[in-house]
Amino acid sequence: MQLTLNLILFVSMLWMAGICPAACKTNLVSCRLMAEPQLPGLIMNGDFVIGGIFSIHSYLRYEQNTYTTQPLQLQCSGSMVFRELRLSRAMEFAIHEINNRTDLLPGITLGYEMHDSCAAVPMAIKVAFQFANGIERFFNDSDSCSKYGAAAVPALVGESGSTPSISMARILGLFGIPQVSPYATCACLSDKRQYPAFFRTIPSDHHQAAALARMVKHFGWTWIGAVRSDSDYGNNGMASFLKAAQEEGICVEYSEAYYRTQPRSKLERVANVIRRSTARVIVAFLASGDMRILMEELVRNPPPPLQWIGSETWITDPEFLKFNMCAGAVGFGVPRSVIPGFREFLLDLTPAKALKSPWLTEFWERSFSCSLKGKTGARECDGSEDIRALQNPYTDTSQLRITNMVYKATYAIAHAIHGAICNDTQCDRTIKLSPLQILQQLKRVNFTENGFPVSFDSKGDPVAVYELINWQLKKDGALDFMTVGLYESSKPRGQEFSMNRAISWMGGQTDVPVSVCSESCPLGTRKAVQKGKPICCYDCIQCAEGEISNRTDSLDCIHCPSEFWPNKRRDSCLPKPVEFLSWDSTLSIILTAFSVAGAIMALSVAGVFYKHRTSPIVRANNSELSFLLLFALALCFLCSLTFIGEPSGWSCMLRHTAFGITFVLCISCVLGKTIVVLMAFRATLPGSNVMKWFGPPQQRLSVLAFTLIQVLICILWLTISPPFPLKNLKHYKERIILECGLGSAIGFWTVLGYIGLLALFCFVLAFLARKLPDNFNEAKFITFSMLIFCAVWITFIPAYVSSPGKFTVAVEIFAILASSFGLIFCIFAPKCFIIMFRPEQNTKKHLMGKVPSKAL
Repeated sequence: MQLTLNLILFVSMLWMAGICPAACKTNLVSCRLMAEPQLPGLIMNGDFVIGGIFSIHSYLRYEQNTYTTQPLQLQCSGSMVFRELRLSRAMEFAIHEINNRTDLLPGITLGYEMHDSCAAVPMAIKVAFQFANGIERFFNDSDSCSKYGAAAVPALVGESGSTPSISMARILGLFGIPQVSPYATCACLSDKRQYPAFFRTIPSDHHQAAALARMVKHFGWTWIGAVRSDSDYGNNGMASFLKAAQEEGICVEYSEAYYRTQPRSKLERVANVIRRSTARVIVAFLASGDMRILMEELVRNPPPPLQWIGSETWITDPEFLKFNMCAGAVGFGVPRSVIPGFREFLLDLTPAKALKSPWLTEFWERSFSCSLKGKTGARECDGSEDIRALQNPYTDTSQLRITNMVYKATYAIAHAIHGAICNDTQCDRTIKLSPLQILQQLKRVNFTENGFPVSFDSKGDPVAVYELINWQLKKDGALDFMTVGLYESSKPRGQEFSMNRAISWMGGQTDVPVSVCSESCPLGTRKAVQKGKPICCYDCIQCAEGEISNRTDSLDCIHCPSEFWPNKRRDSCLPKPVEFLSWDSTLSIILTAFSVAGAIMALSVAGVFYKHRTSPIVRANNSELSFLLLFALALCFLCSLTFIGEPSGWSCMLRHTAFGITFVLCISCVLGKTIVVLMAFRATLPGSNVMKWFGPPQQRLSVLAFTLIQVLICILWLTISPPFPLKNLKHYKERIILECGLGSAIGFWTVLGYIGLLALFCFVLAFLARKLPDNFNEAKFITFSMLIFCAVWITFIPAYVSSPGKFTVAVEIFAILASSFGLIFCIFAPKCFIIMFRPEQNTKKHLMGKVPSKAL
């Protein structure tokens, strides 16, 4: 399939060039030229003639053919590109230099034959066929086609542009004629299946595009504009750049294409897009001619200041230094060089020498506005013209970049010829050299010339080395090129750049310009892409509760570890504050005061009872159980202190077991007192001796038995699954509640349930005995105390479950204190009042109801 396409292309190219072999024209027996051949602009004979093709003029025009009526005569016109003329003379200089050397091609004279392509594909194709067939004129139809069998040149230097080079490379590749381009950078030319004979001394745009994308990323520009030449060079180069930019996370606001031959309306549209854009950085992958026209259009109505990023075609072109809007432009250019003797060679031009070449003649006449050939109406050159006084791209040798590429390309071909016909001592000029031999030798060349290494990889490309060029303002206000860094593709990724000088940005500012669709998201936020817009356009959303982002432009927020919580800015995780009922808190101090006061009160009552232990009221109310109850109440008050402070393994086990045991001891004593009251009234009935079954020993045993049951429950609880310190991370997200885990919830509720069961039983018995006849019926006070006790602990359960954090412990302490105070006030307060303030009632007669009681 590929061979068929190549054959079709080849035949069509032949027809365009006006040359047709007999094999493809069945009605003709001989060959004839359909158009006059293109005459060279610079020519010199030699043992081996190297071809050259340069874009000396900027436009192509068609002229009527002298021999036919078909408009096939192609002529270059328009202004002369002095820079391209300098490139052609660099090839001429290199060949003269080679011919004067004794170590390279000794005894061999190289010649040259250079043509003008005027940067147009038709002319490039025509010249390519001339290089393949020769330029002899044939006027006799009987001339044989066999005269076209041998190639006119074994190799050639050129073309400068990528699009003409592509067309030439397809043709020359069919003949195996190697083409070494100094300036065609399209990455597509690295495809050896399509362009097997193409080489170049300038790096491929693949490397330049990658370098530009990494530079844009390096300076933090994520929102850029892009404009390119609508040609193979621009389209392929921009495609490579956009692919690399996408991989670097760079967004392109617009990507416009323009070619200098397109209608002006297209140019105006592209310029207006640039003017209206919000991107402050623009990447221009433009050929010099397209860039010049675009600049001239933008100057008419300048856009806001832009940071221009240029490709190597125009970033080092002195012609653009006149556009001040490009001040601060940055781009990659091939390394600058110095070619010894080259400037003297360029300036060694006289009218007599200029007349030997149509190019030099035109250059002289255009530069000095005079005529060397005595044209009518033009001033004749009189010899007073001084070429050294000229200041134009031809005489400017301060930036020999592409010129050096031509120099290297010429030397590469010379080395290839040397490898094909020379041995260690001499060269054989009689060898019939074929282009395929040069092609094979070019693949192996490896030398250093003028300090620059020259070699080609398997794709025909050199190692990519670029200088980072910056347009900086000089003291006089003029723009000039400054090399501020170096890019070497052979170095490891991340180390390709090396900066050696500060960059001056647009408008002469020293700070890096900002070009983003959206400002960077600060720490503590994440990016949320705006619907329907590129990924570089986004909103900054604060991280959700419990999440942070510790870098700018974070795509996602990360959760803090379970024991950490974000700070206010949500850019770092801090340890969560640990909350527990500490000793130094106000609440703890108050509760401690009440606990100690309660214990002191219980001990004080015990002291009063002990002092008046022989009094009737103390003896009548079972003094032994009363002292035991007061002791238990003192322990109840003090056990609340175990709930204060940082929970530990021992404190967690102590607080619950101490609370459970002391309260059972307390309730057991109250229950014993209640039973004693009931039994006492039963004993007053005739024939009853019930008190002998519930005397002091039985009372002590009952209290002990009831308490031992709770002790056994606590032992089982501590053995199977004891309480333990617990970091509660669920109740509050932003802090840790340090509390005591129950271990076994069954154990905890069994302890509480047993206390509640005893309290309920005691309440029932006291309630039944509340109306027994007596001036001082203790059952009434026990009933009130149990009522308060049960009310406190019934309300405690929902409060305990729903209270948050340290307040859970506070509720538990409050329940202990409230129930304890209820017991001590209801049971002992009336007795203490009588003992202290109503001693007249502290008599046996009064207690037996024989003296009328007074209202209290």
